[in-house]
Amino acid sequence: MNHPMHTTSVPVFKQILNSLDVILSKAEEHANAKKIEASVFLQARLAPDMFPLIRQVQIAADFAKGVSARLAGVDVPEFEDTEVSFSDLHARLAKTLAFIDGLDASLFDDSETREIVLRPGTPKEKKLSGTAYLLGYGLPQFFFHATTTYAILRHNGVELGKRDFMGEY
Repeated sequence: MNHPMHTTSVPVFKQILNSLDVILSKAEEHANAKKIEASVFLQARLAPDMFPLIRQVQIAADFAKGVSARLAGVDVPEFEDTEVSFSDLHARLAKTLAFIDGLDASLFDDSETREIVLRPGTPKEKKLSGTAYLLGYGLPQFFFHATTTYAILRHNGVELGKRDFMGEY
């Protein structure tokens, strides 16, 4: 059976999370080769009012697991934001990939019309259909944080190109 919401979400998240893992490895190798403290990259930002790289990776992973869980109709697992190293970020990505990879595609059936409630019980509560949530909110948020991770590292001299961002597809 065809599972369009699964096909439109989980493989996309997996592709980019795997590319982030490779990008982080390249950053780590670059730091070691140039004798640059890892924290220089891990705490780097594009602008003073933006989150540092560690937080960008955490948020990208959170969107991948959160969007996938909500569309599948399962509880969103909580991951503590305790990462402080490249190794920690690799583990976070692996944990996220394991979670979304474990979601059966059939759980996504009829999620196009499933009501997704953002910020429930607050003045900013917003109700969206599954399709609007995925295409208008979840994927753009995920790509923003994944792209910002790439941009921070590229801006700081890590040799990366579009192929690194795209990963294997």
